[in-house]
Amino acid sequence: MSSSMTELAHPKVVSQSEWIDARKEFLAKEKEFTRLRDELSRQRRELPWEKVDKEYVFEGPSGKETLASLFNGRSQLVVYHFMFGPGWSAGCPSCSYLADHFDGPSIHLANRDVTLAVVSRAPMAEIAAFKKRMGWRFHWVSSFGSDFNYDYHVSFTAEERGKGKVYYNYELTEFPSEEGPGLSVFKKDASGDIFHTYSSYARGLDIFVGAYNFLDHMPKGRDEEGLAFSMAWVRHHDRYDQGYFVDPTQSYVQPEKVGGCCSGEHHG
Repeated sequence: MSSSMTELAHPKVVSQSEWIDARKEFLAKEKEFTRLRDELSRQRRELPWEKVDKEYVFEGPSGKETLASLFNGRSQLVVYHFMFGPGWSAGCPSCSYLADHFDGPSIHLANRDVTLAVVSRAPMAEIAAFKKRMGWRFHWVSSFGSDFNYDYHVSFTAEERGKGKVYYNYELTEFPSEEGPGLSVFKKDASGDIFHTYSSYARGLDIFVGAYNFLDHMPKGRDEEGLAFSMAWVRHHDRYDQGYFVDPTQSYVQPEKVGGCCSGEHHG
């Protein structure tokens, strides 16, 4: 049993008419939030773009792939930067929690001119083995040997980490791993030019976690209060069992490295 699964001290119990009054009052706030979110999305679409001039080459399931080919014939590309470093025994549990939401939307995105791709620095063989274990179908490629992860600030060199802070989420900050999560959006025009339109990191990724949206509507919410690391309760979906326990003092721990065939350093 999770140590974070505390007993809920519920609010007062009222009559149905009082319940409806309170619910309608809160509904007005929810509608205001929806309108504000729509406006924020509009402003996001108006942010300036930057042209991508560097040629990025990835290793895919069938060989070399470029950033341009990841679009798969569409004009919009969303890349999830999955925390899975060279030699790791598994992908990050928190990124895996988010990735459990990718396969369902992919067909819908494809029919709105959007391709979803996942990129990690782990070599392709390691990605393929973990992907098979997790039963995922989404397109996942390796940026091992490429500058891509470093240029989009989701991988950090030993030198950077040795300084105590790395550049993540648009500021210098302490970070517990050599890899970080993120999401980047690209647009390709009719001439084939590619533009970087948006990137988001950290709590900015919350909106893509459908399970969190369900939990946010539950009486106990995410039930993460008191945890040293808010996502300490998350497991790979094949690792939940009757012995499941959450240590509230546990901070983020990068997955162990196995073997020694692959350097984790910058290859660019």
